[in-house]
Amino acid sequence: MKKTILFICTHNSARSQMAEGLTNHFFKENWEAFSAGTEKTFVKPMAIKVLKEIGIDISGHRSKLSTDFRGKEFDIVVTVCDSAKENCPYFPGSASYVHKGFNDPSNSQGNDEEVLKAFRESRNEIHEWLNYFLLT
Repeated sequence: MKKTILFICTHNSARSQMAEGLTNHFFKENWEAFSAGTEKTFVKPMAIKVLKEIGIDISGHRSKLSTDFRGKEFDIVVTVCDSAKENCPYFPGSASYVHKGFNDPSNSQGNDEEVLKAFRESRNEIHEWLNYFLLT
């Protein structure tokens, strides 16, 4: 039976969406991932683009609120930004809570190429952490 993991970020627009996509692609044999935010917005086009570069399609993802998952139990709940950590709701029955902050590529300044570089770096950092965290 697959384990479940919920990634929470403030807007559910970049980091948590990328973590969900990466987990469901690379670790789908053992994990089923979901993502949510403490505020609802939209999935950033750059997040969609950098995952598409490595063969992962999250273009159908939508921003979801953490309250959308009220009553659901997870094996792990991961907050990926400090704000979400402070405002993370409690999921009764969930096995553990982990905080792993990642830089927010949405705050990047510069031209399109510089912003795209920040999204790639965030994607790679999240993927590297997932390789360590989910495989150990």
